[in-house]
Amino acid sequence: MNTTSILAKSLPASGAGITGRTNRRRRSFAKSKWPVLVVFLPPALLLFTVLVILPMGEAAWYSFYNWNGYGLPTQWVGWRNYQLVLRNSAFIQALINNGLIILVSLALQIPLALWLATMVTTRIRGALFFRLIFFLPYVLADVAAGMIWRFVYDGDFGLAAGIAHFFGFEAPFLLADRDTAMYAILAVVVWKYFGFHMMLFIAGLQAIDKSVLEAADIDGASGWQKFRLVTLPLLGSTVRLSVFFAVVGSLHLFDMIMPLTGGGPSNATQTIVTFLYNFGVTRMQIGFGSAVGVILFVICVTLAFSYKRIFMRHD
Repeated sequence: MNTTSILAKSLPASGAGITGRTNRRRRSFAKSKWPVLVVFLPPALLLFTVLVILPMGEAAWYSFYNWNGYGLPTQWVGWRNYQLVLRNSAFIQALINNGLIILVSLALQIPLALWLATMVTTRIRGALFFRLIFFLPYVLADVAAGMIWRFVYDGDFGLAAGIAHFFGFEAPFLLADRDTAMYAILAVVVWKYFGFHMMLFIAGLQAIDKSVLEAADIDGASGWQKFRLVTLPLLGSTVRLSVFFAVVGSLHLFDMIMPLTGGGPSNATQTIVTFLYNFGVTRMQIGFGSAVGVILFVICVTLAFSYKRIFMRHD
């Protein structure tokens, strides 16, 4: 056999080997995460940069100026805006109100949601109907909920007035009184958001292995012992997630308060975000408002990362 015939026989084999290796590389590349990252990551990074990073940077920059929002900021004031914010009595009241909302959410809203979740996950008649009823307030828009409850609390024509007149006493104006306005808002907050936490707990309860609960029944555990020693520990990650949502959501409460009180009366129901809007945006003090936004951002990021590092590091 001559050299030409040997080469002719060997070339197809070597070409087939190269083609096989190329196909394997293509398949491995297709199975890898790189195509997904190349296609989807740049648009996501672009949107995140334009809509989040740049506004945050601009807010931090504007917070060092005395600026009304028109033209370019030129009057540099340094840390003066931050000093004015921290010395403002309305801002201190807003911090107290946000802390009160967080406290009520943790002490009342989440336990209520957990109790109702355990009730509607049992095999009782109408359980799905009650889940829908309890979840409906969360589906309702915050602004709409605020307008509805403003009518309910109205001392002239609202539901509170009707109940008061039915029992023969003078109707209270809950939202117009500094001593009762914030408590009225707290009741609306609990009513509005407990359904969201209830659905989280329902999902967690449905994920619990039924054999574990059956073993507790066989061992003679009571209902409270079964809940405290079996159900609650298995719901640990769901409870921690619910607490995280409650804390972060309480810091951003705005849409529902504006139609209810607008932060009044006499700044008694201000939150950090309503304070930013009322004292920064509406008064055209963009530098001052930007300082409030930076403070809120620092509080949220600090709480979120600290909570995740301390309580959710194994979730």
